[in-house]
Amino acid sequence: MTLSPDSQRPAGRSTATAAAAPPSGGGADAVSGAVAAGRPLAGAACWIITDGKAGHETQARGVAEALGADMTFKRVAPRGPWRWAAPWGPVAPSERFGQPGSTFAPPWPRLAIAVGRASIPYIRALKRQAGPAVFTVVLEDPRAGRNVADFLWVPQHDPLRGANVLTTPTSPHSFSQARLAALRAVPPEAVARLPRPRVAVILGGKNAVYRFKDADDDRLAGALGSLGGLGASFLVTTSRRTHDRLLAVVERATADRPRILYTGSGPNPYADFLAHADLLVVTADSVNMTGEACATGRPVYVFTPSGGSEKFRRFHAGLRAHGATRELPDRVDVMPDWSYAPLDSSRRIAEEIEGRCLRRAAMLGGMMGT
Repeated sequence: MTLSPDSQRPAGRSTATAAAAPPSGGGADAVSGAVAAGRPLAGAACWIITDGKAGHETQARGVAEALGADMTFKRVAPRGPWRWAAPWGPVAPSERFGQPGSTFAPPWPRLAIAVGRASIPYIRALKRQAGPAVFTVVLEDPRAGRNVADFLWVPQHDPLRGANVLTTPTSPHSFSQARLAALRAVPPEAVARLPRPRVAVILGGKNAVYRFKDADDDRLAGALGSLGGLGASFLVTTSRRTHDRLLAVVERATADRPRILYTGSGPNPYADFLAHADLLVVTADSVNMTGEACATGRPVYVFTPSGGSEKFRRFHAGLRAHGATRELPDRVDVMPDWSYAPLDSSRRIAEEIEGRCLRRAAMLGGMMGT
């Protein structure tokens, strides 16, 4: 059975292009909500400059929605030496940055958010050409110094710090408390039919640091089987990295229980899985998926396969310290019920941007004698 993350994760393109914000479940509702809440940047023009990677666009969209900004995506794909030189080099002259008819031309936005190494030459050029009228933001360490933008956000487990740097335990995303509450108010029929407790199983897969040996796959399957033995139903979703064997053992481990299994065909039910799960099980390889699970306020078990890195260990240690996550045991004997304050990094980042923008506006107004 299939159903609706919010996966709108457009692929990168071969040249710089502009596009209206793709729908995410927030969109116009996020803007109108921000206006109603009196948010100071509600409706403000916002350029989102990315390399088109799904994770990068998820982060930028989450911040822009929390601000209630009017988003336009500017996807960039520098070629040849201009790609190799990023983030330190300039924008290719052939892109005619700032000239009429180019992708990056006036009227300038009130705000610009850049994510990804390829985006850094563009946000730097915008900051230089537009001056203080545009507030520039970079999400994640630009690897080119703190002065490339007015404000930087990095996850807490990254080392970059400074007067214009904010850190949070999780990455920004589009799953605000208001959005989750709206989803919970209207459960899809297929989800509502599943008996409680409902366990969301969010599967990543092998990456540069996590190896997922066969024994790891089997450990996860055993833990899920024990949850099924406690009467759980399952909401299972895969990702691009999920390898065939991991999916196969999870399918077998959950086959005897009511479930929804999503493997990429049809509407993506991830948002509903997050909203309606009583417990979430997430593989440790994805910072974004783990952070999104921790927006729910529901217990989150993290399954850690072989491998890992110091950076990932710091990230997961921070979530355990917050009380959001615990390590998934090989066997679960009692259904967990711990709680914690949901982590909403998008809102925290948005509030910091709003405060800095207001202070800048007051400063510029004073300099102009207004």
